[in-house]
Amino acid sequence: MEAEALKFFIASVTAAGFGITIAASFCGIAQGLGLRAAVEGIARNPESSGKVTVTMLIGLAMIESLCIYALVIALILIYAHPQAAAIAKIFAAH
Repeated sequence: MEAEALKFFIASVTAAGFGITIAASFCGIAQGLGLRAAVEGIARNPESSGKVTVTMLIGLAMIESLCIYALVIALILIYAHPQAAAIAKIFAAH
């Protein structure tokens, strides 16, 4: 039972690590592309800078929220699983 709980914990931590890594990477790329497009748009039409900036900030907030959702899921995978008591016993014994 304890070996299965430990394997499940290791799999959960690994999945959480890969998940947040991928989410943060792609969110960073998406934010960079969005910022680049906004700056190019402002460079082409400086009068539209107010509208472009507001739209860009809303878009960046939406992209960042996706990364926060991935973080929440990763934390749930690590801390809220059915075998938490068995894993706590394993780590308390060592």
